Amino acid sequence: MAKKRVGVLISGRGSNMAALIEAAKDKNYPAEIALVLSNRPDAGGLKTAQAEGIATGVVDHGKFGKDREAFELALQAELEKHKIEIVCLAGFMRLLTPWLVSRWPERMLNIHPALLPAFKGLDTHARALEAGVKTHGATVHFVTPELDAGPIVAQGAVAVQNGDTTDTLAARVIKIEHKLYPLALKLVAEGRVRVADGRCLIDGVPVPDAAQLVPTHLN
Repeated sequence: MAKKRVGVLISGRGSNMAALIEAAKDKNYPAEIALVLSNRPDAGGLKTAQAEGIATGVVDHGKFGKDREAFELALQAELEKHKIEIVCLAGFMRLLTPWLVSRWPERMLNIHPALLPAFKGLDTHARALEAGVKTHGATVHFVTPELDAGPIVAQGAVAVQNGDTTDTLAARVIKIEHKLYPLALKLVAEGRVRVADGRCLIDGVPVPDAAQLVPTHLN
């Protein structure tokens, strides 16, 4: 089966992008990272991708002012030019409009540093500590027009420890992210994920509990 062509959208250093690139080096992985696209010309992740021989592009949002439609038309054109089949957002710091999202139904993934539906939006680690939760983590979900609200593909959890700071908690969560995103992309690329009644089913069964980071039946 041909590997799915994946485009990764970044705004910064792209640590999750790097994790996807590393996973895709496995000859048995069902997806290839065919394009890394950034809205910032100075994004550090672009050099990482170029060093791996991956095509890169920049659609600088600053050049479009407040014209989000023109910016997204340019993004879509780049994705189409490279024949992208699945889009992965990896620290892409632009809100997308329903127009672009609707072009990628169940083919656009995002990773969020919290156990959704808790702590949507920014500053998730600080908010988790402030709320006093005992469990925190990361979520990969399909992108829908509503922020951080799409069907959950995979979750991974970490225990919040006494004395945790935003930095120590973030350091543990990012390790989860780097395992979780390649797993979720693998499942989607293999066609094993479908959405029913707003929830993801994997091989016909509900998404596993977040505490099981890499359930054995998904390996």
